Amino acid sequence: MKRVYMDHAATTPVDPIVAEHMMHCLTEVWGNPSSVHSFGREARRVLEESREMVARLVGARSNEIIFTSSGTEADNLALLGVARRLARKGRHIITSTIEHHAVLHTCEYLEASGYEITYLGVDRTGLVDPEDFRRALRPDTILASIMLANNEVGTIQPISEMAAASREAGVIFHTDAVQAMGSLEVKVDDLGVDLLSLSAHKIYGPKGVGALYIRKGVRLEPLVFGGGQERQLRPGTENVTGIAGLGMAASLAARQRASRVQRIQSLRDMLERGIKERIPGVTLNGSPDRRLPGLLNVTIQGVEGESILMNLDLKGVAASGGSACAAGSLEASHVLLAMGFSRDDARGAIRFSLGADNTTEDVERVLQVLPPIVERLRRMRQGAGYGY
Repeated sequence: MKRVYMDHAATTPVDPIVAEHMMHCLTEVWGNPSSVHSFGREARRVLEESREMVARLVGARSNEIIFTSSGTEADNLALLGVARRLARKGRHIITSTIEHHAVLHTCEYLEASGYEITYLGVDRTGLVDPEDFRRALRPDTILASIMLANNEVGTIQPISEMAAASREAGVIFHTDAVQAMGSLEVKVDDLGVDLLSLSAHKIYGPKGVGALYIRKGVRLEPLVFGGGQERQLRPGTENVTGIAGLGMAASLAARQRASRVQRIQSLRDMLERGIKERIPGVTLNGSPDRRLPGLLNVTIQGVEGESILMNLDLKGVAASGGSACAAGSLEASHVLLAMGFSRDDARGAIRFSLGADNTTEDVERVLQVLPPIVERLRRMRQGAGYGY
């Protein structure tokens, strides 16, 4: 049975070129980058070359890139680092109700520590209104954090508008761009952001490494303490092999994004049309036009998303119900609830996220197995007296 992977929003397979580069570094470049001898200097060279690759991807200077263990850590460093640094200036922070839990849970922690958080709502498509953002700015606002593209429904936010308003008010602006990297052309100057988080494993790199862009002049407090690595913001001996993987993945993303995205979006549209044609009672979740090219989130009326996913898995098809970080949770998606969906509709949502390795045959396979799964589950539900 051919297996089909359509959960690239959760993680992507490591590109063979990235894996080869990492293996070379793992076996040949094993010195400590802080050592002054030739082994250390070689590791330092790989580290700084990788930093330059990431910087080029986002249009930054290499000294504005700090390596972390993940996108989650980058989000935490951005929010906690600014909040602690500017606590005497103010304690008000703005975010949205559909952020990744790496941001939301950090905001909840800050609330418990005496900060005030404004959680901006979104419309039915998952968009934050820039006017709502402007109205939320206050004299004591020190930070705003709005994600570039949502990881569950793919909606792309008007970040440049909000960042401009933030800059006028003298407020630092952070965006979680983890899900957008590799799918959108992300340039920090075009967006106007001060801080930006990204992760390797969403762009065909390894797990366990991410980065935070910090605009020159923005100062943060560190979360951990030790040596002077990463401008003293992320002390500890660097994960050279993982960072090398991130650097190579960033370099490939910069070169391949345009052609890759066009093909992925074509496959996504083919899948969306097929599902709507073959299955009644299907609604698209998120913006129909302002969304990531490879992401399709739909609610299928009359069945629970979890049951569909389990049956798809038995047929060799991997999809998800939303964020991978919430896997195993029986709770409805906080993103869909924030967008105004009922709990039943939110539980009926499934997310297909396509990537570079997907083919027309993969889409055809999904369209072959999904309709009979839905039909059977609906019959079972009607037999149990729930109806459709």
